[in-house]
Amino acid sequence: MHKSKNLVIIGDSAFAEIAYEYFQHDSEYSVVGFAVEKDFLTKDKLFGLDIIPLEDIERFFAPDKTYFYAALVYTQLNRLRTRIYLDLKVRGYSPASYISKRAFIWPNVELGEHLFIFEDNTIQPFTKIGDNNVIWSGNHIGHHSVIQNNCFIASHAVISGFCTIGNNSFIGVNATISNNVDVGINNWIGLNVTLVKSTHENELHKGPRSKAEEISSLKFFKVVE
Repeated sequence: MHKSKNLVIIGDSAFAEIAYEYFQHDSEYSVVGFAVEKDFLTKDKLFGLDIIPLEDIERFFAPDKTYFYAALVYTQLNRLRTRIYLDLKVRGYSPASYISKRAFIWPNVELGEHLFIFEDNTIQPFTKIGDNNVIWSGNHIGHHSVIQNNCFIASHAVISGFCTIGNNSFIGVNATISNNVDVGINNWIGLNVTLVKSTHENELHKGPRSKAEEISSLKFFKVVE
């Protein structure tokens, strides 16, 4: 693939490593370096590329020649990723998006900027995806639904038709959201949670947690060592 745009990845965590792989091997972007805030710099190289202080990024990469992607997860309900995304835009850098070619996205879906959409997502007609969203692999986002800004959707969630996911929200693994449900802003919807009615802002919905049985697996299955 022809590489026509230079990209700096913000961060050096596992997500930054994943972002490097996807951008470098499946996009028009060529990753030219990483940047981390000075207080969190612990190393100076990643994949052979320099990790520079984010505060000094202009010394290394010109805003008019460099794109950025803030490879940060849902820390502080997505506030960290949002802060850096907005700050770099003010400083003149253009946000990049990664949209997997292995995601099914209907042509009339409206896509914002600074997105990371992994493989195996199904995004149905008349859906709107706002800015600064991460949609991990294997989700279903139903028709006429809206994902607002600064959200993180983990894997294998089902968001049915005519739903709205409010700003800054997190949707956990295997969560299920029924038709016509609005998730309020700043919501945390945990793994395996099922929502059949709308939520208010700032709600926390924890998923069920497994508890080990008193009997061991070996004894239950009559395993003889």
